[in-house]
Amino acid sequence: MPSYEFLCEKCKNQYTLQLRLAEYEKKKYACPKCKSRKVKQQITTFQTKTSRKS
Repeated sequence: MPSYEFLCEKCKNQYTLQLRLAEYEKKKYACPKCKSRKVKQQITTFQTKTSRKS
């Protein structure tokens, strides 16, 4: 499940959420601290795992 980092524009709380793609597309996430829906996604790094078959 992908992790997304957000910054609340109201209380400036920075937090991480693990969301399924369907949940992310609905955009119904809120700040866990103040419950505001005015959040901005932060650009972050990511890591992938792949398997190679030879």
